[in-house]
Amino acid sequence: MTKTNERQPDEGAAAGAAAATPATGAAASADATAGASSATPATGATDAAASATPASASSTTATSATGVASATAAAAAAVPAPDMTDAQLSELLAARREKLRELQAAGSDPFRAVAYGKTHGSAEIVSRFGELDGQAVSVAGRILTKRNMGKASFCDIQDRDGKIQLYARADELGQEAYEAYKKYDIGDIVGAKGAVFKTHKGEISVRAASVALLAKSLLPLPEKFHGLKDPDLRYRQRYVDLIVNSGVRDTFIARSRIIKSIRQFLDGRGFLEVDTPLLHPIAGGAAARPFVTHHNALDMDLYLRIAPELYLKRLIVGGLERVYEMGRMFRNEGMSVKHNPEFTMLELYQAYTDYNGMMALMEDLASSVARDALGGTRISYLGAEIELAPPWKRMTMAEAVRARTGLDFDAAAMRDGGEALAAARAYARESKQSLPLKDGMTGGEVMNAVFEECVEGALVQPTFICDYPVEISPLTKRKPGRPDLTERFELFIAGREYANAYTELNDPIDQRERLMDQVRKRDAGDEEASMFDEDFVTAMEYGMPPAGGLGLGIDRLVMLLTNSYSIRDVILFPTMKPR
Repeated sequence: MTKTNERQPDEGAAAGAAAATPATGAAASADATAGASSATPATGATDAAASATPASASSTTATSATGVASATAAAAAAVPAPDMTDAQLSELLAARREKLRELQAAGSDPFRAVAYGKTHGSAEIVSRFGELDGQAVSVAGRILTKRNMGKASFCDIQDRDGKIQLYARADELGQEAYEAYKKYDIGDIVGAKGAVFKTHKGEISVRAASVALLAKSLLPLPEKFHGLKDPDLRYRQRYVDLIVNSGVRDTFIARSRIIKSIRQFLDGRGFLEVDTPLLHPIAGGAAARPFVTHHNALDMDLYLRIAPELYLKRLIVGGLERVYEMGRMFRNEGMSVKHNPEFTMLELYQAYTDYNGMMALMEDLASSVARDALGGTRISYLGAEIELAPPWKRMTMAEAVRARTGLDFDAAAMRDGGEALAAARAYARESKQSLPLKDGMTGGEVMNAVFEECVEGALVQPTFICDYPVEISPLTKRKPGRPDLTERFELFIAGREYANAYTELNDPIDQRERLMDQVRKRDAGDEEASMFDEDFVTAMEYGMPPAGGLGLGIDRLVMLLTNSYSIRDVILFPTMKPR
């Protein structure tokens, strides 16, 4: 294996020497300031030095006033430095544009670069150092820190998987190339070719034989210690968030792996991934308010899908037996740490099984994905230790409510709406708890209201809550011996719902009656009640086999497995109100 015979550079000693050397001229000022870049990398020492040069002073007038003003506003929003005035920021931005013009005038326009032969990523170089030590590699990434020290310098570049240090020397790059390299700014995207080595301090690095500027950053990155921390700004400028917050990047890489693992699990179980329409002539499959759009050519209103359920069940009728779809849903509802108007959901349907089969599948899927993504099934979420290995706890809704409140909705008298309302109101008075109760509610609706307010938030470990009232489950098969209940479960973990599953209703006569009941509710003002889908009932009339169905919130699962508090932390571009 080829090794260099030269003395290995020590970035700490070199930095100390540079700090002790008197700075002369603008370039030396840049070098001296850059020695402290590990403490304040984001504003960029080279930016500060450039803004002090005569060229940058004249560049302020040479740059379009409108362009600089808009760029200044954008940069200020990203909090480049806590003590930088608008005038200083404007001068800094003008200096960067002047550098770009100089490069373009010299025939070195970085934006004309069309490709760069990157051979290795940062993480690969680190993990395979034993093999790559002394070998030539080609790397590329964004400059995050830069330490210029006269005739030698270090910088850290970041790619998708992490960071790698570059070491550059004037006598190895050539004086002209080295001087050009010294003018690069924090945030610039560069490529470098050179040999892998380890410094005296043990830092795995690349000794640059050549460096190329691949893209010029015209806006400064947020300063490291006062950077992009405002959540609202982070969500609006996710591109900056991904650059400066490594944990955010890790979350979205984990999200991709989680989704891949789900697909592999289902494909291995014989499920077919399918695509169904996003634009629906009838909003159905869930209790939710839809978004409405208009198709000009057909001159008709359409709805963004709130669920793919009715189309997937048509495929079960058609004989596909095991199908799933993972995609975007759209619900015109409120926003919270648990809700975004557009979100990702998995829905699957399997013929010849029931909700017990769906429970087993859900347990296996979640534990398998956790092992793939995290290496185990024991996780920590918002301070709670949670075990995802099966079996999970199972309780009926009535049992869960009785255990928490003492109210027994299994009692025959409580199936009457009036009796149930009276008992629930008495409990609310005694416990001084507010319950969303209204006159005219059925016994099942009262039980569900009590469950949501009093029980749901207390379910920390994975728990299947089973046997939901028929009034709130219009697409679910009734429970044998209890026609007021259905074979439906919801999965709760850490006080939140993650999945909803049924033994699917396949009786077209019963289905028609329940959908008509939903229509009556809608006519009475319930905007979340289902619309009547005649074609869906027609499909069922051809004969639908017994089946189990499951819906799983992908965003919430990613929140759980990445220990993320808000759904906005796991959606790359969450819905935001324009400023």
